[in-house]
Order: sequence, then structure tokens, then C-alpha cells
Amino acid sequence: MSTVAVESRRVLEAACHQVGVSAEGAQPIRIAGNAIWRLPGGIVARIGRPNGQETAERELAVARWLTGNGVRTVRPAVVDQPVLVDGQPVTFWDELPSHRPGTAADIARLLKQMHQLTPPASLTLPPLEPLTKPIRRIANAGILTTDDRRWLQDHARRLTADFAGLPAGLPPCALHGDAWDGNVAVDTDGTAYLLDLENTCYGPPEWDLVSTAVKHLTTATVTAAEYEDFCSTYGMDVTSWSGYPVLAAIRELRMVAFALQIADEHPHARMEAQHRVDCLRGRKGPRPWTWTAVP
Repeated sequence: MSTVAVESRRVLEAACHQVGVSAEGAQPIRIAGNAIWRLPGGIVARIGRPNGQETAERELAVARWLTGNGVRTVRPAVVDQPVLVDGQPVTFWDELPSHRPGTAADIARLLKQMHQLTPPASLTLPPLEPLTKPIRRIANAGILTTDDRRWLQDHARRLTADFAGLPAGLPPCALHGDAWDGNVAVDTDGTAYLLDLENTCYGPPEWDLVSTAVKHLTTATVTAAEYEDFCSTYGMDVTSWSGYPVLAAIRELRMVAFALQIADEHPHARMEAQHRVDCLRGRKGPRPWTWTAVP
């Protein structure tokens, strides 16, 4: 077990002890930005990053709001608030039944439901700030050369200015914030669930649509037929909007910056992270590019 996994296990056991849940036999589902563990009794524990209490509290509140308004999502379990262990928030959730990743149409259907809802006054959603994380990750990335870091930082500054001047589009609404097939689960009955609510925010709904468009045009992991289903289900093709190039470039930068962060934690991801940087800098030819999932 890696050092990261050992530390994650320690946090998990301490949190379980606080709420009286057994961690015996816990199995890691994912050890990455947020560690996810499967516990006995149909419970899943999610360990957030240090100082992430506010985000974890909002994630639980959003889950309750969406569930109460007919949008299927993961349900909080055990306790209603995060458990803190050395500054890291741990939340507990009901484990979903056997499931597969969502299709593009599944994603569009859930997003359309969510975008039509009005958040209650008691739920304060932060404004969409899509460049905050990548700027921090680029600054902290250990594998970057001085030249690559400078180029990425200049690129981020240009995109920050472009984002501030986005053209008008659909009315702003509550956003999932990170809508892709890995954050939608479909059970054997065909019921789709929205997962990973930590990035929920308020802003242009086009942001939630861009991820699938980028997977179609930038990485070619969504086929033309799948993308057509996505657009027809939601009722809009975001690539026809004049603000698409800006949001797509920001999404691509976020995918690069995420890989850079993972590469610092998992050395085997370093080659993929550098490959993404090279693609963005024009060293690997035109889109679509082949990007491998990390970690």
C-alpha cells in the first residue's frame, strides 16, 4: 500500500471511530484528489482534502436539496455533517447498487433536471470560478519546467480575461460543476444518479455542457452519435455558442492541471501529465488528442 493510501486509511479509521462505524475490511475505491472507501454495511466514505470542510458541508446540503426535488443522487448516511480528522473532512454515503458509468444522454438528462431547479435561500452556492484550481495546481506542480510553467500561467491569465468577457448565453443557474460520465452512475434498472457534488456552484449552464463537448472534439472519447444524443436530450449544442472556445480552453487547462497534481502524488502519472502539457502547447499536433485517465 502506498504512503498516500496508508495515510488515507489512518484518516478513515479515525473518522469511523468518531461515528461508531467499523472500518474493518474497508476497501479503497479510489485514492486520488478525494479518497473513497467502501465500508461494510453498504456505506461509502469520502475523504476530502485538508481545509475542505465548507465544501463537504455544501456537498451534503446539495445532495439533500437535489434528492428532495426529484434529481437522483447519492444519499448522505450515518451523519448529516462532515467528520473532521486533522482538518480533513470525511463524509459518509449510502453505497449505490451495481451500476455502470452514465452515457452522454444520461448526463444531459440529469443536467437538464438540475438546471431547471431554483436553489433555496438556505443553500449558498459560490460563483463559478473555473480557473482558481488550475492556477494553483500549475503554481505547485513539481514536474513542470520553468518554460512550461510560465507558458501555462500566461495561458491561464489570458483565459481569465476571456472568461470575464464571456458573451451572453443561457440564464445562470445551479451547476454540477464537473459533469462527465464518471460522475453519473446508472443502475441495472436504468436509474441514473448524479455523483461528486463538491464542485456545485452558480453560473452559466453552458459550463456543465462543455465537458462532454470537449470529450467529443478534444479527446474523441465521445462519438459523434453519442454527442448528438447529448445535444438532443438537453436541447442545445454548446459548440454553436460563441463562448464555447473560451470554456473549452478552460476545461482543457483544468484537465492538464489535474494531471499535474496527480503526477506529484503518483509518479506513474508523470508521463501522461507531460503529454497533456505538450498537447496544449502544440507539440503533439492538432486535436483530437489521446489522453489516458489518471491516476
